Amino acid sequence: MDMFEQQFEKDRLKEAPLAARMRPSNLDEFVGQEHLVGKGRVLRRAIESGNLPSILLWGPPGSGKTTLANIIANTTASYFSPVSAVSAGVADLRKIIEEAKERRKLNRRKTILFIDEIHRFNKAQQDAILPFVEDGTVTLIGATTENPSFEVISPLLSRAQVFVLKPLTNDEIRIIIFQAVKDSLRGLGAFNIEIDDDAMDYLITMSNNDARTALNTLETAALTTPPDTDGKRKIALSIIEDTIQHRALYYDKSGDKHFDTISALHKSMRGSDPDAALYWLGRMIEAGDDPLYIARRIVRFATEDIGMADPQALVVAMAAQQAVHFIGMPEGNLALAEAAVYMATAPKSNSLYAAYSAVQEEIKKGSNEAVPFHLRNAVTPLMKNIGYGKGYKHAHDYKGHFVEQQNLPERLQGKKFYIPGDQGNEKDVAERLNKWRPEIPEIK
Repeated sequence: MDMFEQQFEKDRLKEAPLAARMRPSNLDEFVGQEHLVGKGRVLRRAIESGNLPSILLWGPPGSGKTTLANIIANTTASYFSPVSAVSAGVADLRKIIEEAKERRKLNRRKTILFIDEIHRFNKAQQDAILPFVEDGTVTLIGATTENPSFEVISPLLSRAQVFVLKPLTNDEIRIIIFQAVKDSLRGLGAFNIEIDDDAMDYLITMSNNDARTALNTLETAALTTPPDTDGKRKIALSIIEDTIQHRALYYDKSGDKHFDTISALHKSMRGSDPDAALYWLGRMIEAGDDPLYIARRIVRFATEDIGMADPQALVVAMAAQQAVHFIGMPEGNLALAEAAVYMATAPKSNSLYAAYSAVQEEIKKGSNEAVPFHLRNAVTPLMKNIGYGKGYKHAHDYKGHFVEQQNLPERLQGKKFYIPGDQGNEKDVAERLNKWRPEIPEIK
């Protein structure tokens, strides 16, 4: 930035929210991400050496991605060109590239192109910057809350090193809050704030590991709390509760949080934990995820993880799907809750899943056996004459409605795909199979 831009930035920061004013300017002030910027860590070494490659910072909101980008620019004395993928287009990027080229010719000063929310750039926009990242015209720093493997094109991903930021811990959020309370120049030191311990704990919890949320909530609470006779602004739990109103859930219905949470729901039901299943289900529903998507996943669970141990599970899952489709939300949430609890408390078996997987493997090997003649229907005289249906034994004509008969192709005779488990309904299934075909393996 030039002198005028720097002065404008200083003036702007005076009016900025607390989170922006308290943004650290160097690594020693930075809180969190010790695995990346702690003493001797790889990212810190790269920053301090000035030999930073293009990087992607992947982490949750409020974990310090934008702050790190600013620190990198300050530490390496690079020109900082920030853009937001929400509003910037190819024309904006081309302008930055041309300016970076001129800057490189005039004083060989490096340009950092910082793209916030880079996952929102489409392929064409990412392609536009690729050649200039590759030839070093700009050093790219991309910030994203989404998995770069899915959101960033492969050529760009291969030219940038990915650093994963962790959510800030409660202790780290506490440190950041105390810094803001004490700082008289950039923070709230002039307000003479006293914050009760329970108010502090609640603020930290409700910030959801997001430093930005914690600081801006604190500032609102401080500005709306009048000083007492001693000039102190005492922030009690009730003030923080009133300021926050409710916890804003961080949840991206098409990103990692979505897939992480549905995975937690699936694994909680598999683990026969109805409480955890209800919790993760609630997280998805209350965040506005597609209820029919959730229903589809529960249907899948009924067949994959319960299967023949309780065939009724599939009926319950489909009923929940129909209920959601018929009455909609929020009324349909209880149908999904009932289905999730049923799945969690039902006997479990993946025998059906394993059996079909074994069939898939057999087919992938090239198995394309002909149907034995006795199993074919002789729908024309010619078919009957050449042996279709000859020797077929009709099971209902035999005692117990069962008769021993070759039903698999010759090469696969004796092959066992389905081996029942020992849970729920499958105990009875195993007994019947063992009675009909004693050579079938015992219950596993």
